[in-house]
Amino acid sequence: MKTEMKADWNDDQWEKVKWFSPFSIMVFIIFGSIFIAIGVLGYIHYIWAIAGGIISLFLASCIQVADQWEKAVLLRLGKFIGLRGPGIFFIIPIIDRVDSFIDQRVRVTDFSAEKTLTKDTVPVNVDAVVYWTVWDAEKAALEVRKYIKAVTYVAMTALRDIIGKHELADLLKNRDKIAKELQQIMDEHTNPWGISCQNVGIKDIVIPAALSDAMSKQAQAERERQARIILGTAETEISEKFASAAENYRDNPIALQLRGMNMLFEGLKEKGSLIIVPSSALESMNLGAIGGLAALSDQNPATTRRKTAKPGN
Repeated sequence: MKTEMKADWNDDQWEKVKWFSPFSIMVFIIFGSIFIAIGVLGYIHYIWAIAGGIISLFLASCIQVADQWEKAVLLRLGKFIGLRGPGIFFIIPIIDRVDSFIDQRVRVTDFSAEKTLTKDTVPVNVDAVVYWTVWDAEKAALEVRKYIKAVTYVAMTALRDIIGKHELADLLKNRDKIAKELQQIMDEHTNPWGISCQNVGIKDIVIPAALSDAMSKQAQAERERQARIILGTAETEISEKFASAAENYRDNPIALQLRGMNMLFEGLKEKGSLIIVPSSALESMNLGAIGGLAALSDQNPATTRRKTAKPGN
């Protein structure tokens, strides 16, 4: 953040000392060279040659050029007389002065709030970015000094205020809402300066490592709780189905016997399976006879195979 602020301020300083454009320098070189050449050839006195060089410097300083995205702030004897540019414009040397060139392109400024307490006293580090532009160069030049630094400090202060008004959970869940609120606060402060904040984004929210581990454990415990609730609900539904089935089987013993036969059949289909049936079930549903018949049916093919194999031996 400090590096970004320093870079922006250096750019602003360069705009303030941009006295000569490449075009004005070219004019000075051409006219100065003409007067020097005439003086060297002896057509005029050297004093007039020096005077011609001074005149060339005077003419060159009259010419100023503003880039397409710039507005030049023009002062006459210290009083603001208007904006000039983009393109070429002329001033009166000594009387007129170009105080600065205001860049009206969209600028990007990174800022952050370190170890700032939330509403529930949790220290967090928040990194954000703001996209802003100067829509009124006159206000930016006359209403605020060092407007680049002013925008940065307003953004940092507003971010700290917003963090202090919200709990940590709200910051993590509602980043877009926080960004819009931050943009509104910044617009209230910067619009009187002719500056508009077009967009604000929350890049990152860093919480302490211990708190992050605790939140992870809390989320895991919450998932386990939900799983247990779902499992308990399933058991309740199953028990209700079993109770309903018992009511149906109580008055219909044939259906119960058929159900028992189906269960036994499904179990005997699997090879090597072992089925343990209570004796009460064998008596009530006559499963003993059914099981004997099933076992006998399993043994008959083997006996038949042995009898068939004897004559061959």
